[in-house]
Amino acid sequence: MSEQESLKSSSARNRGGVQRVEGKLRASVERGDYYEAHQMYRTLFFRYMSQSKHAEARELMYNGALLFFSYNQQNSAADLSMLVLETLEKSGANVDDETLEHLAKLFSLMDPNSPERVAFVSRAIKWSSGGSGKLGHPKLHQLLALTLWKEQNYSESRYHFLHSSDGEGCAQMLVEYSSARGFHGEVDMFVAQAVLQFLCLKNKTSALVVFTTYTQKHPSIEKGHPFVQPLLNFLWFLLLAVDGGKLTVFTVLCEQYQPSLKRDPMYNEYLDRIGQLFFGVPPKQSSSYGGLLGNLLNSLMGSGEEEEGEEAQEDSSPIELD
Repeated sequence: MSEQESLKSSSARNRGGVQRVEGKLRASVERGDYYEAHQMYRTLFFRYMSQSKHAEARELMYNGALLFFSYNQQNSAADLSMLVLETLEKSGANVDDETLEHLAKLFSLMDPNSPERVAFVSRAIKWSSGGSGKLGHPKLHQLLALTLWKEQNYSESRYHFLHSSDGEGCAQMLVEYSSARGFHGEVDMFVAQAVLQFLCLKNKTSALVVFTTYTQKHPSIEKGHPFVQPLLNFLWFLLLAVDGGKLTVFTVLCEQYQPSLKRDPMYNEYLDRIGQLFFGVPPKQSSSYGGLLGNLLNSLMGSGEEEEGEEAQEDSSPIELD
């Protein structure tokens, strides 16, 4: 037997062994022996891990978590979900779409109000960054954003959309958010926040997509420039100016639209950062932002450094719209 055939045979035996074990555990859960089944899963987890059978351990824990979720055993399911992450961390597994989808699936089944969910998503994002210190893989953020959108947790959904590359999805969520929770006079502010934040993250493409999609799809916005709302006109000109990179245009634009920009004190803070990133504006004398505004900016932009290799803060939290 060749080495390749031997490996295939070994893999098939291992898979058969996992399936037999899963059958026994499923029967235990179906009988209602939840505690006993949970302990058996944990025992097998440590046994597989000690034998460096990371893939088998991960598959067993993932399927076990789904099984416990189907019986509304949230605590046991959340515990096995954390063990899935442990297999990923200790095995040095590559970040791929299937794994990210599995993590997002577990997240979607967790009780939205449970502390375990917060711990799970924080750890999953950290793993998906590949140890680079960045704020997580864009695909994972997109999947998390979609789940939170379905739950009508719009603020958290927007945060994750910002760290994805899905400007169109973000815009559609914001249309629903504005229509469901916002006042008519705030229709322009919902998209302004997103556009400025995407630009602070150096994501010009998503900034343009979220603006275009939002203004086209929102039922309270007349289609096309010029808009009735001055703030939308400012954003339209700003997106053009970012491509041109001319400081004089940016400066005049900000001066002319100050009445609109004063509607939210964060706008000028974001624009200071955008000026540095796209128009060569030197940083303020105080090298870092302070107080509440600084905390908000740092949570959005990670470390606040524009270089791709800079570390980002791990404990990022959403910037509230309200």
